[in-house]
Amino acid sequence: MAEISLTRARTIIRKALAKGREEGFKPLSVVVLDTGGHLKAFEREDGASPGRFGIAHGKAYGAIMLGLAGRAQMAHAEQQAYFMAAMNGVYGGQVVPVPGGILVRDKRGNIVGAVGVTGDTSDNDVIAGVAGIEAIGLTPEA
Repeated sequence: MAEISLTRARTIIRKALAKGREEGFKPLSVVVLDTGGHLKAFEREDGASPGRFGIAHGKAYGAIMLGLAGRAQMAHAEQQAYFMAAMNGVYGGQVVPVPGGILVRDKRGNIVGAVGVTGDTSDNDVIAGVAGIEAIGLTPEA
């Protein structure tokens, strides 16, 4: 598998949102990007603030462009703020280096896309995104 199909992207979103509702999370927004950082699918739950697309996209975009999941990006931001500031400059300010940007890997370990989740705490965003990715049999790297 070289990319996540539209059908699988929609399933990731559906399962992530279902996990959020099951856990009682605040309304979530979920984006799925392909390996080039292009949008495959996005949904914003009723009640989620309208600016959530940019946050979800930034979490996933940073993950795919840097090859680093959100937690690793946050560690870089904390330890080497200049590095993440430079990377954000390179990518036009689109990188949101916090948990909730999740790399998606196939069975061989190849990156096949990224998921960005926002709306609750970053840790809860990760829980929802991981559930969506695992639901289609792929491996999340949060």
